[in-house]
Formats: sequence, structure tokens, C-alpha cells
Amino acid sequence: MIRVILADDQMLVRAGFRALLDAQPDIEVVAEAADGEQSLDQVAELRPDVVLMDIRMPRLDGLAATRRITAAPELGGVKVVILTTFELDEYVFEAIRSGASGFLVKDTEPEELLRAVRAVVAGDALLSPGVTRRLIAEFAARSKAPADSALLARLTEREREVMALVGIGLSNEEIARRLVVSPLTAKTHVSRTMVKLGARGRAQLVVLAYESGLVRPGWLG
Repeated sequence: MIRVILADDQMLVRAGFRALLDAQPDIEVVAEAADGEQSLDQVAELRPDVVLMDIRMPRLDGLAATRRITAAPELGGVKVVILTTFELDEYVFEAIRSGASGFLVKDTEPEELLRAVRAVVAGDALLSPGVTRRLIAEFAARSKAPADSALLARLTEREREVMALVGIGLSNEEIARRLVVSPLTAKTHVSRTMVKLGARGRAQLVVLAYESGLVRPGWLG
């Protein structure tokens, strides 16, 4: 059973998401939070699999709450998915850099929401390739951070190759076809790369690919 916490200051938004999620046989909403502080208390107590986190909330915003969750070693199994009104919200990028597993726009189709919750728990790609390229390239182009060769030195040549392909938004299946390996092998390479770099999720690995200089905006592999 996938256990979810809904964190949003709008009761109607929470009610709509809860009705959809609770109707699924493999998903259970275990708590709702109306602000960031409340979400932190609930996460610490209930240790859910996924937190659907709104950005703009009273007392403590979703970005600050996400940072606290992802910084806590004991909450390493908790995945945070950011909820936003606009796809290219600057706070989304900061949340992903902080360890959030991805983001969803609030008017997403019900099927996409359910797919996203299941995907993030399974460790698969949450962001679609098109959205990944558009979001990350937009903000990577603004970044002034120098290339981090020390970061890349931790990886093997194959792991750097896989990281670059993740960076341009390819799924494990697409990486497997590109490298002529099995999807399981591709997934293993992605997982090892995340472990070596301390990335909590695939979305954070995409950001690291840009910030390390391994991938540049507009590069398609």
C-alpha cells in the first residue's frame, strides 16, 4: 500500500486529490496538512511513502518543508512531489535541487496524478522528457555555477554517459535502447549513479547533470 500525505492550504484541492487517491486499491491518504509546519509533524510521525506538497502555504512554505524532509536521514524513504499552478515556477527548480522527486501541476489529469504517485515510489522517472528538458534547461541556462569536475570524478565513464542521458530526459527504456543494454541494466546504472552522488531521486540527478557541466542547455546527446 502506498501511503500519501497531502499538504495544501486549500481544502478543496486536498478533498479532490483525496477522493481520487483513496479510490485506488493500492493508495491510501494517511493525513492532510494545511501548512508546512503541520506537514513536517505528520511526516515525522507517519513516515509516508509520498508527500504531495504545495509550494505556497502559511507558517512554513512547501520549499522550506521539502528541504527539511530531504535533509533528514531518517526520512530518506519519503518522496516529495511538488504541486504547483505553473510548470515553470522558479520554486519548483529549487525544490528539485533540494531533493524533491519531481513536480505536478495542480490541473493535471487524474490518470497522470495516479501514474506519478506510483512511479515516484517505484523510483522511475516522474517528469516527462519534454517537461524535463524545458524546465531544467530554462533554469540551467540562468545558472552561473562553475562546472564541478570533482563531482564527475566519482563516476565511471558509463555512469557519466548514463547521467547525461538522464539529464536530457530519457527514460530507462530509452537509455537502454541508446546504449544497447537491458532496461534493468540501465536502471542499475542510474541507481548507482544516484547513490554515488547522493541524489535522492532522478529529478535531482537531472539538475546535477547540468550543474556539473556534463550537460548543457540545448544538448540532445
